[in-house]
Amino acid sequence: MDKQHIIDRFIKYVTVDTESDPNNPAFPSTEKQWNLARILEQELKDIGMSDVELDQNCYLMATLPSNIDYEVPTIGFVAHIDTSPDFTGANVSPQVHENYNGEDIVLNEKENIVLSPKYFEDLLQYKGQTIITTDGTTLLGADDKAGVTEIVSAMEYLLQHPEIKHGTIRICFTPDEEVGKGAHKFDVKKFGAEWAYTMDGSQIGELEYENFNAAGAKVTINGKIVHPGYAKGKMINSMTIASQFINALPSNEVPEKTSGYEGFFHLHNMEGKVEKTILQYIIRDHDMKLFQERKETMKNIANEINKHLGNDAIEIEIKDQYFNMKEKVTPVMHIVDIAEEVMKDLHITPLIKPIRGGTDGSQLSYMGLPCPNIFAGGHNFHGRYEYVPVESILKATEVIVGIAEKVTTKFA
Repeated sequence: MDKQHIIDRFIKYVTVDTESDPNNPAFPSTEKQWNLARILEQELKDIGMSDVELDQNCYLMATLPSNIDYEVPTIGFVAHIDTSPDFTGANVSPQVHENYNGEDIVLNEKENIVLSPKYFEDLLQYKGQTIITTDGTTLLGADDKAGVTEIVSAMEYLLQHPEIKHGTIRICFTPDEEVGKGAHKFDVKKFGAEWAYTMDGSQIGELEYENFNAAGAKVTINGKIVHPGYAKGKMINSMTIASQFINALPSNEVPEKTSGYEGFFHLHNMEGKVEKTILQYIIRDHDMKLFQERKETMKNIANEINKHLGNDAIEIEIKDQYFNMKEKVTPVMHIVDIAEEVMKDLHITPLIKPIRGGTDGSQLSYMGLPCPNIFAGGHNFHGRYEYVPVESILKATEVIVGIAEKVTTKFA
């Protein structure tokens, strides 16, 4: 596979702004996602893919027809085109660092923004490799444009090498994954695959079929505003009550203090004045029982504070977002085994672990399309320190090709 060709492809994708918007109910949530979707639509046609279709909801599907004379399961590969609204994805200016020497990478000299292995130790895994970083002012967009790059590149490679045998392969690029809507309008029946893989993991080797159960909670605290000079016995400061609610939650059960299978409560947005404060939380746990208990904990805290205040100052609304795909993937574990075997064939050490987040695959699994997650290669997603080793993109592309070929031998 041509390394420079893949670098050029990745840079072309990440320099298209596709940031999604959690506050817009439209689908997709931003019009600019169409810009990359249309570029990809034409590119898939140019490399020779069949049945290329960009639908009214910004889902782009295409087919690589089988080149064997016997039936094997149709499989799929999925990636998302949007980038996170947590940090700007506009005016991305990727920096390519060849033969990384293991030292600090200055992302932005003027603003003294440095990507250092002293803090981000994973960098040291990639000494001698080519690292693509941000310029320190935006995210990079490897989540998930690395995945998009890998799928397009693998399809192109298979088309150029018909001696590699494969069954029918379906691919899909989705919008709005970063705002939790990526699978909402996905047509599983039209996609027509028996199973699929999302190329949306992080470091090389990741292979995941478990993810968080997830919910969002909106906590509204209502106060009363009066002149502070005459406030005694009259003012109710919603921000003070909000601090009581925050402090009543377990202080160690937050993202920055948990790992592995440990769940958390994450306060990700807070807006407040005396009269009203709104807290936005996400609730996460791999274990369904503990997940349900976390939701009840939040409700109980609100009830206790309201009881103490003698009024209903706190209102809480909790909505489930997605569930652990393990329940849907475990009955068909051969689809994970195939990916693991391919990684080992390519001398990649599989890192089978739970996702501390979610992917389109979690929702798709519950929609009837079992969908484990494979590494895309990036690190430090959703921020200025995001980076991706080019060699990891190349390896992920080889994994896709390897899975396509492996299926033909497993089901011969």
